[in-house]
Amino acid sequence: MADSIGLLVMAYGGPGSLDEVEPYLRDVRGFRDTPPEVVDEVRARYAAIGGRSPILERTGAQARALEEALNTNGRRFTAVVGMRHWHPYIGDALVGLAEAGVERAVGLVMAPHYSRMSIERYFKEAEEAQTPVTLAPIREWHLLPGYVEALEDRVRAALARFPAEVRDSVPLILSAHSLPERILQWNDPYPVQLAATTRAVVERLGGRSHRFAYQSAAMTPEPWLGPDAGDVIAELAREGHRHVLVVPIGFTCDHVEVLYDVDVALQRRARDLGVHLERIEMVNDHPVMIGDLASLVRATAAAEGWV
Repeated sequence: MADSIGLLVMAYGGPGSLDEVEPYLRDVRGFRDTPPEVVDEVRARYAAIGGRSPILERTGAQARALEEALNTNGRRFTAVVGMRHWHPYIGDALVGLAEAGVERAVGLVMAPHYSRMSIERYFKEAEEAQTPVTLAPIREWHLLPGYVEALEDRVRAALARFPAEVRDSVPLILSAHSLPERILQWNDPYPVQLAATTRAVVERLGGRSHRFAYQSAAMTPEPWLGPDAGDVIAELAREGHRHVLVVPIGFTCDHVEVLYDVDVALQRRARDLGVHLERIEMVNDHPVMIGDLASLVRATAAAEGWV
């Protein structure tokens, strides 16, 4: 496989069972002890979504779809999955590529928006693994046409779930994972890229009424980016809206930030306010997005002179 090119597909990671929640949290927290009440709260959230995170299976499906799209004219790319905070770890995935004789790989995080606090840490993990695999990083793809088109497709399908008489007036809440406000001191591009994706999606939808909000802020004392999605729903309710569609643009597949933070916690908040809330199906392995991501991977390898 010496002439094979690797594709390291990365995601955050998540526990595969309730027993794995505490060690997973230790990993996330830099191997510091987690207060028991936090462990109990997080374990309850995973229990509410089936007792485990589906992120490994979802990311694996994305990786398989990318490998298939890349190898339509003969096998050249080998895709592997690496997780930042759980098994299989990024370093282990790179070791596997090296043991298979793969010397060069493209690195792709399945999150489209760059931040030094998020995406860059994946590549730092890869660098610290110190394997002989040369990695060409893709750090952002927030305006990838296939990604924006996949979001439009999911929004149009979700709007069909609302009563026909209100469908045209349902506002969107486009959301992404919040980060600590201190990233603004670095001139971090994360908020700007989220705004650009929001504009691109809304433009494809004909300028539909919308708001942007952050979600899933961590349980820490420092301030996190806002507005919070729950506050935005309350604001829309005060304005008389009784139907809302949530569009999590900062995530590509189903995991706890979607299945719990939106489908359970945000849904509960909406019900309390008398609001009918729906969420789009995540883009997951949408073929249009996968096709454009495969083209981006191929172009990245070509820029290195590998193809």
